[in-house]
Amino acid sequence: MKKSGSTEGQTASGLIDKRVADLGDWRGETLRRMRKLIQEADPHVVEEWKWMGTPVWSHDGIICTGESYKSIVKLTFAKGASLKDPTRLFNASLDGNTRRAMDIHEGDVVDAYAFKALIRAAIALNTSGAKAKPKRGKLR
Repeated sequence: MKKSGSTEGQTASGLIDKRVADLGDWRGETLRRMRKLIQEADPHVVEEWKWMGTPVWSHDGIICTGESYKSIVKLTFAKGASLKDPTRLFNASLDGNTRRAMDIHEGDVVDAYAFKALIRAAIALNTSGAKAKPKRGKLR
């Protein structure tokens, strides 16, 4: 017997489609747009559904997750602390040794070119086999 709300038998891509539709507001549109940019940056990206309902994009390891909250859509890069971010897309989880995140608020415009470059850098790190090492800023 299939429980109400069960994800059994559904593809990750289908579940992400459903999440986008269920949000039905700017958050759904933002998640849809960022997903499209991820797919454009890597046509071979694998979509997953983990941790009780979190969209995940992977390529030889997790690239990023996409979470939706009341006032933000959060994209968390699993090895973000090891990535160069010259355009400063990361604006959350900046103190951690491993992850970095982007909090996208209603009305925010994300630089598509810079975001795709960040996705490609995350994939390059994943495929290099190198362990993630946080980028340290210069002491002042």
